[in-house]
Amino acid sequence: MLRVAVVGSGPSGCYTAQSLVQLDPEVCVDVLDRLPCPYGLVRYGVAPDHEKIKSLQGNLRAVLEHDRVRFLGGVQVGPGGMPAERLRELYHAVVYCVGAATDRRLGIPGEELPGSWSATEFVSWYSAHPDAVDDGFVLGARSAVVIGVGNVAVDVTRMLARAVPDLSPTDMPQAALTALGASRVTDIQMVGRRGPSQARFTTKELRELGALPDTDVTVDPAELSLDPAYTDPSGLPAAQRRNVEVLRGWADTQPRGAHRRIRLRFFLRPVEVLPEDGHVGAVRFERTAPDGHGGVTGTGQYEDIAAQLVLRSVGYRGVPLEGLPFDAATGTVPHLAGRVLDEGAVVPGAYVAGWIKRGPTGVIGTNRPDAKETVTSLLEDAPLLEHRQVPTDPLAAMRADGINPVEWTGWQAIERAEADLVDCRG
Repeated sequence: MLRVAVVGSGPSGCYTAQSLVQLDPEVCVDVLDRLPCPYGLVRYGVAPDHEKIKSLQGNLRAVLEHDRVRFLGGVQVGPGGMPAERLRELYHAVVYCVGAATDRRLGIPGEELPGSWSATEFVSWYSAHPDAVDDGFVLGARSAVVIGVGNVAVDVTRMLARAVPDLSPTDMPQAALTALGASRVTDIQMVGRRGPSQARFTTKELRELGALPDTDVTVDPAELSLDPAYTDPSGLPAAQRRNVEVLRGWADTQPRGAHRRIRLRFFLRPVEVLPEDGHVGAVRFERTAPDGHGGVTGTGQYEDIAAQLVLRSVGYRGVPLEGLPFDAATGTVPHLAGRVLDEGAVVPGAYVAGWIKRGPTGVIGTNRPDAKETVTSLLEDAPLLEHRQVPTDPLAAMRADGINPVEWTGWQAIERAEADLVDCRG
């Protein structure tokens, strides 16, 4: 019987476990997570008002409740927890599905000033991630700058502008609801260094900004016209063309004088976060222009945008894992169809799937074929892997080592307690 450990219980980890039990009638899978709760970014990265996407937890739950799949939460693999080498002794194979655990940096002066946060930190706060800090994100802020034009940037912009009564029925923690209810932020600017035709948000997410009550969404036609594809979007893929159509509609609409204002900005590159009394006071941007090759170049013209809150949303990045090679340029583990490679040689029994394999690209569904590719490689290797002697029950060995995972019944108890809290609020 092949015993496989999957490290990470987000979509890539669950789809890996699902492919394993579907393609091998005898394999047993333990899905490990450093947190006591499963589902990864579906639980801690999806905005609370996106209930349809959050409902994907039901699909992942079905995988983790399979009779040959076991969830083991609260298991840290690497420094401070179970050594990767010890994990390797307990299973025939280990598949790392740990995602991209940190944010890309802007690399500009002032980035670390109080009031400047990564979007991930803000998302973790309003998603009740166990690692989240509550350090007054919106306290004292009247205006905010969101750097980035992807779906995460749209999410945090929407959360800053959303009315609290709309969020009360969701699973947002009470502390975040209370803070947002007291927020004085009325002006939000979402800024991208390139043009509207190259923005990474989806049209559905973009349109949600325009549906916010008592909120004006504006776009500067002059900035849009800097993008050659904006004036003639016929050559764009359908998704980008729809984005341009939405932006054109907002550019042609006069503000209504709403209580909150969201302004989408383009062709501005951040060069410095400016202080005011030891806190964020503004962001200095350089105007950019298309370089004719899909990128932009600086023009030497600058603009300061006042803000007491800066949220940086310029992408995720993988981090090195104990005992595995790492490509610092891509933030991924080198691999061949999911098999980990060390200086070109396959590392027996070690595999990757998800963002740590391919980088932070794609949507949730992209993880399904990605996981299947890795599982196919693993099962091709199974005749060699099964010769290794591993414990009959890895969980008993973990407990003997002093590691006491949160099993599925423990997670269910946490889930019931959380549901009771939301019911009480309602």
